Amino acid sequence: MKLKKVVSALLVSTMLLSCVACGNNKNTDDANKDNNDTKTPNTEAADDNNTPDDSADATGDGKLVIWTLAADLEQFAEKYMESHDVEVETVVIEPANYPTKVQTALNGGQTEPDIIVGEPQMLEDFFDAGYFEDLNQAPYNAQDYADQIVDYVWEVGQDADGIQRAISYQITPAGFYYRRDIAQEVFGTEDPEEIGKLFKDYPTILETAKTLKDKGYRIFASDGELNFFSGNTAWVVDNKLTVSEQRYAYMDLCVELYKQDLTAYAAQWSTPWYQAMSGPVPVLTADSDVNVWDATEFASATEGGATTEIFAYGLPAWGVLTMRDNVGETSGKWGVCAGPTYGFSGGTYIGISSNSERKDTAWDFLKFCTLNEETADWWIEKSEGDTVSLLSALEKHKDDGNEVYGGQHLYSFWLEQAEGLDYSVVTRYDTAIGNAWSNAITAIKTDEKSKEDAIAGFYDEVEATYPELTIERE
Repeated sequence: MKLKKVVSALLVSTMLLSCVACGNNKNTDDANKDNNDTKTPNTEAADDNNTPDDSADATGDGKLVIWTLAADLEQFAEKYMESHDVEVETVVIEPANYPTKVQTALNGGQTEPDIIVGEPQMLEDFFDAGYFEDLNQAPYNAQDYADQIVDYVWEVGQDADGIQRAISYQITPAGFYYRRDIAQEVFGTEDPEEIGKLFKDYPTILETAKTLKDKGYRIFASDGELNFFSGNTAWVVDNKLTVSEQRYAYMDLCVELYKQDLTAYAAQWSTPWYQAMSGPVPVLTADSDVNVWDATEFASATEGGATTEIFAYGLPAWGVLTMRDNVGETSGKWGVCAGPTYGFSGGTYIGISSNSERKDTAWDFLKFCTLNEETADWWIEKSEGDTVSLLSALEKHKDDGNEVYGGQHLYSFWLEQAEGLDYSVVTRYDTAIGNAWSNAITAIKTDEKSKEDAIAGFYDEVEATYPELTIERE
């Protein structure tokens, strides 16, 4: 029972942290191409299977029930119903409640929902619990489609035995979104490859931040922009906690950015964080007590004060949707470059409930969302920039320019970043251990604890959460 409680807590934590990571649910209904008739045999097979005649479910009731975290699937369901004689009921569940609802329903033997989803760090636990159908078996034969999806996405959807249980329609590698105009002014270039060199490692990022401050700017809204680049080494190897030198270098950078007043102290997802995407924001200090979560209160408290502008945001590929809705007059002045490590976050992985009595229809819907090129084309246009996982669609749109980013070919960029991802470093422990490391960093930068004491506290927290791990304190 103790392990089940820990797993449940981990799932809830994962959902809370990554609830924004499946795409921006705010305005995707207000969406904004090439035509290519060439398809691989498997893609044609997927398209042929997505016909009304082939989508009848085993129960014959012409219905499908989806439980999801991302409102994206509401739009996929609406699109699906346009060409299929199926009534799709989509239930979007609050992140904090989702794991418990899925556990309760499936452990209780409920035959609905038919489609369930998960994000990467929670999938291992869901797979182990037996909630997701084995897609390698007939009639699904998912491995026939393996070469059609970006490698890391395909791997994320597999359990420990290599059985395919889920597929995502999107890729979510991370990069830095930067202001081209500020880059040109301060560094004499706006080229993504050249700007990427300013983020190539943690010491270089610190120097870049100092240069920007000297010119009146701040490199980030807060050090939270580095969350997706906190290290590409595994926290746990062979059941042993491993803290690499890279993790310590990341810690040191976060502390220095904070203590040297190199960010705007605007927490991710707060009022000034969004505001800075479109222009100047008030200069805050580390000890500021301004409420950054209430727009009206924030505006009143900072009226007439000094302002600064933010150079960059660290976000996964789905950040294009967040930026799209908030850049305002800075649209066209942005670019995207690589960070110091490969990273990714989120992604909605779609699977079939092992209890479903409509598995034929569920599989048809899953293929419609992930393996159908026409659907991928539709979603690229509908979402105004979400990056799909279907390789044929990425190839087809590789030269598409995104106007918000000065015409940059983002699909090519994100695919390149995705190809550098090593999913083997991702473990079920990452969220809880990563949170504990963040707690230690916060304690150091705010002078609550010395570095030595904060690290000792980190080990204590991990040991209490995961007593089964071998922990050798350094």
